[in-house]
Amino acid sequence: MNKEKLVRDLIRDEGMRTDIYEDTVGKQTIGVGRNLTDRGISEAEAMFMLTNDIEIVEKELDTRMSWWKTKPADIQLALANMAFNMGVPTLLRFHKMLAAIIQDDNDTAAEQALDSKWAEQVGARARRIAELIRSA
Repeated sequence: MNKEKLVRDLIRDEGMRTDIYEDTVGKQTIGVGRNLTDRGISEAEAMFMLTNDIEIVEKELDTRMSWWKTKPADIQLALANMAFNMGVPTLLRFHKMLAAIIQDDNDTAAEQALDSKWAEQVGARARRIAELIRSA
């Protein structure tokens, strides 16, 4: 079978969408007819998407917080984890926490991370991230 021709035909017939949509029988679908409702994605596909998403977060942090990579590795992990979870624009609203990180006041930064609605929402994740910040 000519797989290249099949790929072209399927893209023509199914279309290609990068957003989730409902197909003609009500199934959640993405890409070239990928039925998410019944098939979902594989672990390999999930890891591929995670790797891409981490790269996007790193680029956003590089652009919006150019200083972040000058900090210790645990601070970088904490900031990247938070940015992945809430997005860089929301992370940038943590003014007191970020100011404390810039000043290498990790105890205050950790306290500020925990003194937030985000910490209430994510619970143990916030405590782990605060510990990363505090221990850096």
